[in-house]
Amino acid sequence: SGQKVCYGAFKHSCYKLAYFQDLSRRVGFQEARQACEIDGGALLSLESETEQQLIENMLQNLTKSGSGISDGDFWIGLWRSGDGLTTSSACPDLYQWADGSMSPFRNWYTDEPSCGSEACVVMYHQPTANPGLGGPYLYQWNDDRCNMKH
Repeated sequence: SGQKVCYGAFKHSCYKLAYFQDLSRRVGFQEARQACEIDGGALLSLESETEQQLIENMLQNLTKSGSGISDGDFWIGLWRSGDGLTTSSACPDLYQWADGSMSPFRNWYTDEPSCGSEACVVMYHQPTANPGLGGPYLYQWNDDRCNMKH
């Protein structure tokens, strides 16, 4: 399920967003990736600040339509392959887009990516969380464990 919205001005002309307040419906990174591929698409790759802003606006509209404000991060198609833990300073350069996009655009939250065992990326959506060093946990990116449910 999800809401599909199309625009002509972007490389990816259509976007489909799924927001599950019900925790039991949330999925890990690979499950989300497979669901997108089965539907003929791919997890989101973001190529510019303009596209980031478009997605933020879409998410604001989507989450407002639900029953109350709820925390729940969104998977995007950025991930780091490789063998397990990576803590080197090169780690941020190891992230790649699942759809093969070469976009260098990044919108990391302060002190992210933390790397280690966190290799898949979410767009923060935690409106009820107290702001941290980088401000509110809204729409910036965070690396997370790939088996987390979002």
